[in-house]
Amino acid sequence: MSSERQAFVRRNQYLPSPPVLNELNHGESLRQQYHIFSLLILAMLLICSSCSSQPTYPSAPQIGPNVVIDVTNLPPEVPKFFTYHYQRENINYFVLKLQGRVSAFLDACTSCYMYKKGYRCEDGSLVCRQCGMKFSVYRLEKGLGSCFPIKIEGRLENGKYLIPLASLEAEANKF
Repeated sequence: MSSERQAFVRRNQYLPSPPVLNELNHGESLRQQYHIFSLLILAMLLICSSCSSQPTYPSAPQIGPNVVIDVTNLPPEVPKFFTYHYQRENINYFVLKLQGRVSAFLDACTSCYMYKKGYRCEDGSLVCRQCGMKFSVYRLEKGLGSCFPIKIEGRLENGKYLIPLASLEAEANKF
C-alpha cells in the first residue's frame, strides 16, 4: 500500500463505512418525518376543534317545564344568547325584542345547521357563521334565501318570556 493510501486510512479509520452512514441518515430522516407528521396532525386537530365548536352562552333559569327569561331589561334589536344543556348537547338559542314583541330563535340556520356554527350579531344584523349571509334583525323570520334562524315557541307572561323545554329538546338534532 502506498504511503498516501496509508495516511488516508489512518485519518479516516474512525469514520463509519458508507452503508452505516446511510443507515444513520435514514434513521434521522425518519425521525424528522415523524416529528413533522406529528406536528401536522396536532395542527389539524386544533384547527378542526376551533372551527367546528359553537360558542357556549349562559344558561337561563328553568322553572318547571320552561326556560324563563326576564325581558324587562332586554335591549331592543339586540339578540341575547343562551345555552340549554340537554343530554350532552348544547342547544343555543336567542331572545330578541323588536317593536315591543319578544321572539325566540335557535342559534342555528335552516340550511347551515349541520355545520353547528350559528350566528353572530354585527351592527343590528345577524351573520351566519357558515355561509356569511347577513340580514337585519327585522328580517329574521324571512331571512335571505334559505338562510334564516329557526323560530321556537315561547310566550310572554308578566315580563318573563317562557320557552318550553320540550321545544328546545325537540331541536337537539340541530346541535
